[in-house]
Amino acid sequence: MSEGNEPRPTGLLEARQVVGDLFRPNPRIYWPDFLCSAALGWTAFLGAVRLPLLGLGSVCLLISALALYRAALFIHELTHLKPNALPGFRFAWNAILGIPVLVPSTLYEGVHNDHHRRTLYGTPGDPEYRPLARGSRWGLVGFLLEPVLAPVLLFVRHLILSPLSWLFPPLRKMVLERATGLVINPAYKRRPLTPKEKRSVLLMEIACFTLWGALLTSVALGHMPLRVPLTWALVAALVLLVNQIRTLGAHRYRGDGAPMDVVDQLLDSVNVEGSWFTELWAPVGLRFHGLHHYLPDLPYHSLQEAHRRLMAALPPAAAYRRSVHPGLLSVLRELWSSPLRVGR
Repeated sequence: MSEGNEPRPTGLLEARQVVGDLFRPNPRIYWPDFLCSAALGWTAFLGAVRLPLLGLGSVCLLISALALYRAALFIHELTHLKPNALPGFRFAWNAILGIPVLVPSTLYEGVHNDHHRRTLYGTPGDPEYRPLARGSRWGLVGFLLEPVLAPVLLFVRHLILSPLSWLFPPLRKMVLERATGLVINPAYKRRPLTPKEKRSVLLMEIACFTLWGALLTSVALGHMPLRVPLTWALVAALVLLVNQIRTLGAHRYRGDGAPMDVVDQLLDSVNVEGSWFTELWAPVGLRFHGLHHYLPDLPYHSLQEAHRRLMAALPPAAAYRRSVHPGLLSVLRELWSSPLRVGR
């Protein structure tokens, strides 16, 4: 990554001055955006359950996946919002979406923060990083196929491992370290949780187990059609597949395992200007992932305006400009043909 030990100008101070009025989260944007996305997603899900899958049901399935995907990605905002910035938002997100889809916010909060630590980003301790540009192309293909198993793993995590770990302390330790995080790095080990964090994880586990235990019991007794959990699995797999593609377009993944300074992190991250289509696969501000790593405390609704201001104000040689791509295909093409790839 960066050569030598001399400090490099980061431009962070100048950037913060340009966007200094954009750091306050606006509840009038957060609440309607999340609630409308979730309402559309769950309504379309009911349509996918009731309508023929080879007809309008497939359209409802796609709409449900995209809408719930947008609603789900507010989990990313939860990890960066300051306490009490949006009273009730975390509870509402978990009740409406996190618990029903078996992805409570406790799987992400505290884990995603490690991805932003300057001492961890790009290293083996980063939960959301793999040096994909240095591996084989088969590794990229395998990475895209991983979401196929994710719905099954979520069931196992919450309906089998959770209750067993409540009874067996050694298993509990393993579950908290290795199975309580949404990660792409299988080597990641979550740091020890505080007593408060352990209580939060336990409460979410109980809620997930109770809800889905009741749903599966209803299916077993014939009170609910099997199509409901199967449709959920299809929607979840589609959501996770889109998110996996988005993840590929978030970074260049050229890290060699060493920590990166803020400039190297920016150059290893991506901003996609794109079009309306970009908002479908990278909603809630995640199209500006490079900017997010540069200024992680900017709320999602400010990122587009912040990007516009920075592109107008920064000098032509600014590192920030080198993080910008016109679209997803250019990012994926660069990753696929990376000169760092060792297994062709």
